[in-house]
Amino acid sequence: MLRIAAHAVVAVATRAVLSCVAVSAGLQAQGLPPVPVPAGNPQTVDKALLGKALFWDEQLSSSRSVACGTCHIPGGGSSDPRSLTRLAESLHPGADGQPGTADDVGGSLGVPRLDAAGHYLGSPFGLGAQVTPRRSMSAVMAAYAPTLFWDGRAPGAFVDPVSNTTLLPTNAALESQSLGPFLNEVEMGHVGRTLTDLVARVTASRPLALASNLPLPLASFVSGRSYPQLFQQAFGSTAITPARIAMALAAYQRELVPDQTPFDTNTLSPFAVAGQQVFTTTGRCSTCHVPPLFTDHAFINLGVRPAAEDLGRSVVTGLPADDGKFRMPSLRNVALRGPFFHNGRFTTLEQVVDFYDRGGDFPPAGRLITPIGLSAQQKRDLVAFLRELTDPRVAQELPPFDRPTLWSESAHASQRIGNASPGDGGVLPRAHALEPAILGSSRWTLVLENATPNVPVWMLLSTGADPLGFDVLGTRLHVLPGPGLVGFLAGFTGGTAPGTGSATLDLTVPAIPGLHGFTMFGQWWILNSSSPIPFSASAGFSFTLVD
Repeated sequence: MLRIAAHAVVAVATRAVLSCVAVSAGLQAQGLPPVPVPAGNPQTVDKALLGKALFWDEQLSSSRSVACGTCHIPGGGSSDPRSLTRLAESLHPGADGQPGTADDVGGSLGVPRLDAAGHYLGSPFGLGAQVTPRRSMSAVMAAYAPTLFWDGRAPGAFVDPVSNTTLLPTNAALESQSLGPFLNEVEMGHVGRTLTDLVARVTASRPLALASNLPLPLASFVSGRSYPQLFQQAFGSTAITPARIAMALAAYQRELVPDQTPFDTNTLSPFAVAGQQVFTTTGRCSTCHVPPLFTDHAFINLGVRPAAEDLGRSVVTGLPADDGKFRMPSLRNVALRGPFFHNGRFTTLEQVVDFYDRGGDFPPAGRLITPIGLSAQQKRDLVAFLRELTDPRVAQELPPFDRPTLWSESAHASQRIGNASPGDGGVLPRAHALEPAILGSSRWTLVLENATPNVPVWMLLSTGADPLGFDVLGTRLHVLPGPGLVGFLAGFTGGTAPGTGSATLDLTVPAIPGLHGFTMFGQWWILNSSSPIPFSASAGFSFTLVD
């Protein structure tokens, strides 16, 4: 034991010496440069606050269930932590279209596939939330990038999508990027959604009506005001235009500067200092991840997967030499934002370091990484350095990285109760209540999937729920019977084979203000056609009415 303790003391002392050597060798922290700001969109407090409201407002998506911030959570490194915490739901089947194969992508949950009227259309993901084909990038540090998205398709010049004139010739990748997700039918849009639709939704929405726990400056800014009034305060008139939406969102993201990491404050631990030496010398990491930005913004094919699975940059440039190249992200806050790379292939930093150490896994032309041969200790030190590139304000979601609580994160969002009982073929029916039940809504949709096909289905709604369930003709139900129980025929399932049946039910939510915060419970009840048990049921689910 004494020998082990002495070895540990020597190791720590050695790293303390390395800390001094690092400073003397010119490896000390460098401050981040000023954020580039286009001359035509100067930073103002009001504009940034408007952008923050728009960024965190789930109402602006077609299903009213996804905000820009949904996939860019600060505590997740401003990427999407659901890619880890809800891994099975967040998997995209990749280029082969087959889930459970090597090319699967850890993407982000978006919206169900909808038409302009809000009807559920179905997709390869069924009637539930779709999944993006790439991992969400961090919105923190995006202000420094000359182009945005993994493939760089958002350029530095911002062209007004209405007039087709260049409004901001340089430093405007954030503006160029910001409108795309609202129109993307997987991320936030519906099929055929236009910028006119987006402007109409912004105009009609009460700012952050679904969010809670708003940071005080943001709460004061939106309190009692409509979006036209907020645009008046930020831009001098009530006009809501796509260009102004883009400029406000960009102004907010330019406030997200993570410049208080241990690297910036010269408080790296001895192990991290040793890791910094590996980073800058043996590991050759700083060749591309150049401090203090920890990126050179280049596009590189690292051999993460075969280029044919995702052509990356070449889709934008049309150059075969760019096949499989993706933008080099900053390593600031990298420890918070797993899974890693454009496809979310690796879940830990240790796996990432091992990947680089072996020189990648697939041989693209012109690969820029080669095997390194790090020792086990060098790998541990390198991971320690990468972890200390985290700004604690980002990890703890402190200003300017503070945010509201989203409806989808709250107790108001639908929660599953109990378990489903099997239908024909032993398949378990599945219920979705993806949208907020907003008072006065003329179309609030409940979804059933994985059910017996071509049979009648019933919806049970109740003011109470029994987590133990009770039996009805051999089917375990989870809705509590009583004065509040309502059951009615909801239609017939479609589909052909066992487990392919589906149905949707559109309900009108009463416009009674006193019902705000009232929680109810539901369950689908399905008539089986060949199972010895006459009925099957989805799990129960709760939903809360919101104003």
